[in-house]
Amino acid sequence: MHFTDLGIDTRLETQLAHQGITQPTDIQAHAVPTALAGHDIFAQSKTGSGKTLAFLLPAVQRVMKQKALSKRDPRVLIVAPTRELATQVFTQLRLLIAGTNIKAVKILGGENFNDQIKALRNDPHFVIATPGRLADHLTQRSLQLSGLELLIFDEADRILDLGFTEQLKMINELADHRLRQTLLFSATLDHAQVDALSRNLLKNPKQIMLSAANEQHSDIKQSLYLADHLDHKEALLEHFVKQDNVGQCIIFTATRADTTRLSELLLSKGLKAQALAGDLTQSKRLDIMDAFSRENFKILITTDVASRGLDLLSVTHVINFDLPKHAEEYVHRIGRTGRAGFKGTAISLVGPKDWPSYKAIKSFLNDELEFHTVAGLTGKFKGLREAKPVAGKATSQKAKPKAKSVTKRKVKPKQPQAPIKAPLNIDGDAPMRRRKKPEQE
Repeated sequence: MHFTDLGIDTRLETQLAHQGITQPTDIQAHAVPTALAGHDIFAQSKTGSGKTLAFLLPAVQRVMKQKALSKRDPRVLIVAPTRELATQVFTQLRLLIAGTNIKAVKILGGENFNDQIKALRNDPHFVIATPGRLADHLTQRSLQLSGLELLIFDEADRILDLGFTEQLKMINELADHRLRQTLLFSATLDHAQVDALSRNLLKNPKQIMLSAANEQHSDIKQSLYLADHLDHKEALLEHFVKQDNVGQCIIFTATRADTTRLSELLLSKGLKAQALAGDLTQSKRLDIMDAFSRENFKILITTDVASRGLDLLSVTHVINFDLPKHAEEYVHRIGRTGRAGFKGTAISLVGPKDWPSYKAIKSFLNDELEFHTVAGLTGKFKGLREAKPVAGKATSQKAKPKAKSVTKRKVKPKQPQAPIKAPLNIDGDAPMRRRKKPEQE
């Protein structure tokens, strides 16, 4: 199948050809013609499947070929959960609209609010925004949605997980008219909040479900390694990033402090690494991402802030220095590699603290996820903590007598009862008895 078969404009096909994109992915082949036909869409597709183009192509074609409902309001609004993902969508959009008179603006938290107001006054056709900052502009009335034609939610499950339910309701209410088309893309449709949201946002949607959220990615080789403690993890990390087959690498950690510490550690080993954390200014984060995309340095260390915001074909390896708390996030993390048909490697380090996360991920993926070892770096930790709940069930009957003995011990302390001793010195009849003694003398 070719893009011409999807019914897209030849100008868009030319722009795609300039980027070396000649054939649609599965999600694009299903979503583009459905969206062009005017249907609302409720779609699930795994990370790296090309869903950004799946909603950008019909959106740009609509602006190119159809008359606007309003001269001032934006025609297309794209809401993304994070600044990184919104920036990625904005970058891809700019490539599609290059050489046209279509205008687009990016509205993100952490950037100058007044500058954004000025940009919105230029009547852009596209607005790409994060939900928090978008809600601020709607509240301040610097943005109107009464003439909005196409509303797109990218990674809707992540938006809800980040706590933006009320903001989504506000957006929906302010752009509520019968001519609005809505496209909702999510990593999983089996999400109670997403399902509830879709019933309020979508009108008779066409459901496109190409992959389950826990489906294994055939282009990503996954391997896990047990680690005894922090020093052991760091030794394993250094071993992996120094391998010759490692191109660019993204390392995921649990905390912001760890991103800085590990970047300093790897820099001291002569490796080019930078930390990307949520507490950095937006301009600094964009600078780091831009430098990484240009391959100015090899290793990016980050938290889950980048698990859905990077689309780089040169990333050959993803390393989970710490496993994520939520099993779904593991899929998004490793999905930063093995994109667009390229092969990738995902390595996860599992220490005692990671064991509950490992069990959750194994259950979510319905896969054993076998462990491997590195010669000279094999530790003592074997994941034995998993056996403790089983032992508890087996000895539950023996534990009952212990419970009885504990009850007996609680009853024994009746001998030193405080209410009986206290009156001998303070209250009750005791003071009266002490007065009688001097009278008898």
